[in-house]
Amino acid sequence: MDHLPPQRAAVLAFLQRELVAGRSPSLAEIALAFGFASRNAAQKHVQALVADGLIEQTTGRSRGLRLPGGPAHLLPLAVLGRVAAGQPLGADIGLGADPDDRLWLDRRLFSPTPDYLLKVQGDSMIDDGILDGDLVGVQRSADARDGQTVIARIDGELTIKRLQRSARRLRLLPRNPAHAPIEIERGQDFAIEGVYCGLLRQG
Repeated sequence: MDHLPPQRAAVLAFLQRELVAGRSPSLAEIALAFGFASRNAAQKHVQALVADGLIEQTTGRSRGLRLPGGPAHLLPLAVLGRVAAGQPLGADIGLGADPDDRLWLDRRLFSPTPDYLLKVQGDSMIDDGILDGDLVGVQRSADARDGQTVIARIDGELTIKRLQRSARRLRLLPRNPAHAPIEIERGQDFAIEGVYCGLLRQG
């Protein structure tokens, strides 16, 4: 960084901090952070850093910046909607989601590896450490084992609960005694959307 002009070095340090934290700033966010009058100034700094090999960029994405070499432990995940930890809420996976708006996260936070993130709304899973506002990793799967925490769709609405499976019935169990289990009735519109892989708590 010694050869860089002071402002460009500051932009590089900012980008490194953000990318290590799992955030890929947009040009507008870079311009705002440094008080640039337009995104063009931010773009010139980014292009120069890319040319120097100090930052890498995926063409055509508004948040396509990454650390050089694209470290194998970093995983790009999109936040695709909300999931209820309480009464099921309207399924909005993918609605209004920007496919370029991704968080670069350490894949070692999760097991198994998730396909996307959902934001938790509610408190029914607090005894499992899943709190309102958390981002949960979800691996797409139409099936799950007894005892796994799942993202389930019930009558078109989504919820996160622990699956209880037996030969005669399915139940979705909250992890908060203030909430009642959800009994899946025969013939009810029900599907497992994915399995819980871990979480990220922001701020």
